[in-house]
Amino acid sequence: MIKKILIANRGEIALRVIRACREMGIRSVAVYSQADADSMHVRLADEAYCVGKPRSADSYLKIDQIIAAAEVAGVDAIHPGYGFLAENAHFNEVCRSSGFEFIGPSPQAMEKLGDKNTARKMAIENEVPVVPGSDGLIENDADAIATAAKIGYPVLIKATAGGGGKGMRVAEDEASLATAFSQARKEAEAAFGNGGCYLEKYIGSPRHIEVQVIADNYGNVCHLFERDCSVQRRHQKLIEEAPSPSLPADRREAICAAAVRMIKGAEYSNAATVEFIVDADNNFYFIEVNARIQVEHPVSEMVTGVDLIREQIRVAGGEKLSFTQDQIECRGVAMECRINAENPDKNFQPNPGKILKIFIPGGLGVRFDSHVYAGYTVPAYYDSMIGKLIVYRSTREEAIATMRRALMELQVEGIATTASFHDQVLQHAEFVEGRHDTKFVEREFLS
Repeated sequence: MIKKILIANRGEIALRVIRACREMGIRSVAVYSQADADSMHVRLADEAYCVGKPRSADSYLKIDQIIAAAEVAGVDAIHPGYGFLAENAHFNEVCRSSGFEFIGPSPQAMEKLGDKNTARKMAIENEVPVVPGSDGLIENDADAIATAAKIGYPVLIKATAGGGGKGMRVAEDEASLATAFSQARKEAEAAFGNGGCYLEKYIGSPRHIEVQVIADNYGNVCHLFERDCSVQRRHQKLIEEAPSPSLPADRREAICAAAVRMIKGAEYSNAATVEFIVDADNNFYFIEVNARIQVEHPVSEMVTGVDLIREQIRVAGGEKLSFTQDQIECRGVAMECRINAENPDKNFQPNPGKILKIFIPGGLGVRFDSHVYAGYTVPAYYDSMIGKLIVYRSTREEAIATMRRALMELQVEGIATTASFHDQVLQHAEFVEGRHDTKFVEREFLS
């Protein structure tokens, strides 16, 4: 039985885990940087320890400091949240070797799935469709040219350790391939310390569909249906919803089954998200597995009634899933808008600073997951997201109407936010009709 958990994260996800702990009768321990001393997760945790200076490299990424805090606090387990060290297999191993349960998959499963090239091979082995591409990493320009000629242009160069769009380039023809390949490798090496890249056939303007999966240590694997994350800017998700408005029932069943096969084949336990792209003919192709809880997990919680953080903790504590697949139904429609401290009128320039006043929207079907409050200063050192506005209604039409109403109610003074931009997206015909793809925002709003 887990009795005390340290949350190795900050902001809204740290607060989300603290809330789950409190409901389960588990004591929570927060860690924080000097810049986060006044953050709400620090105030609401049962205990809190400073782990360093403002920069994440000097605090939230300092494994030794986090382990030291866990030892002083005497915790049983560590929840990594998302971002920072959440998918760091070394941190995972250090937690376990130090006597703390890591609330996530095994280091071995995390390492395998964290490498996109290895994960691609695992997908093929488990009969999960993949985009046509190279058999392994591309070593030089000659191999890149030969592979591209085989699969056909345009091609997508992808970093094997990539994420967030880093280490990705599109080559339209042979003339541009060498330059794009070199740029992708350099960017990947700088961002991840691993310049390995592979090639895939480029699927133009796809939809981005991901499947929420959770597994226990007894071989039970369940999906919580899919989320549509196609509203993106520079590969960063802006609006997510469940279920997808454009996926036929037979394709939904097939994509969810494929995600379960992938997780079973990886001998994986705890929460994961299996990501796919879907083309105009509803053919789907595996992209990657996120071996952690996702930012957008609330939309899956709303349509299934499953508390994913609670299940994560139960699984890490050695318990079986509290449900079987046939007990999970997808009911209604949930939608999430990421509210960032950015100015949409200035090319989404980050806008950290002090929040002078804030009014949180409410009413039927509205949830706001956030760590901010009036008087809180949004630091300049971290991700600009200050909250997630989530709605749940019976139909998609109702969900859009409720989200627009909630966005209007959300009042933040002192900093700029992306709320008004979300409202523009929600009014666009392509979004209203569910015809949007991953290029929708760039095409309709940023061109």
